[in-house]
Amino acid sequence: MIFLKSPREIEKIRKSCALVAEILQRLVECIQPGITTWDLGALSEQLAVRHQAKPAFKGYQGFPYALCVSVNEEIVHGMPSKRRRLKPGDLVSLDFGVVMDGYYGDAAVTVPVGEVSEEARRLCLATENALHEGIKQVVVGHRLSDISHAIQQYAEARGFSVVREFVGHGIGQRLHESPQIPNFGPPGKGVRLKPGMVFAIEPMINEGSGDIEMLPDQWTAVTADRRLSAHFEHTVAVTENGPDILSRA
Repeated sequence: MIFLKSPREIEKIRKSCALVAEILQRLVECIQPGITTWDLGALSEQLAVRHQAKPAFKGYQGFPYALCVSVNEEIVHGMPSKRRRLKPGDLVSLDFGVVMDGYYGDAAVTVPVGEVSEEARRLCLATENALHEGIKQVVVGHRLSDISHAIQQYAEARGFSVVREFVGHGIGQRLHESPQIPNFGPPGKGVRLKPGMVFAIEPMINEGSGDIEMLPDQWTAVTADRRLSAHFEHTVAVTENGPDILSRA
């Protein structure tokens, strides 16, 4: 069942998303060679608690940390580590969420560490742009798969691959609500979009193959060919006036 949110509920989601955007921006400002992924995770939790918010991911289905921090070939759900220091040329994806006043916010960004390769730069740009191509389809009367198709078409036209095992989702009083929003598929399928729907749209795009593997921790997903991956996410509401990006910084 897809829950339609009232304007009041959407404003509560926007408040949570605004804090997520603020914390992600703080983390991005801290990224430099030598910082550990543990430091980033600890800071994210400190900032959330300082604002009387609860980190959305910590304890969710057993995940032990507040921040998902995934480096280079890690696609998603990477765990903070005191031993993992960022170095020049890395790509680091930060996925973070909070819950405040009973409503969730969720967003993700991929950031270069110092100077990165041209291909890494292209991958980041293509993934972020693919997200926005999907967001453009968040229009009353469009079909759910129009979002999916736009993302896939943009990424693959630039020589990259879409991860199929992980998808976007509805969001509200739960972190993950219906519907699931794949980042691939034909247009014109699925439910028609209505005002009050709120989605977390999150393409994960690989430099090489779209195939994945799971690390022994059973959380961290990596590219099967160990090439780079990037991840961007926004929480978006469907309105009569088009998409409303609730997690915009």
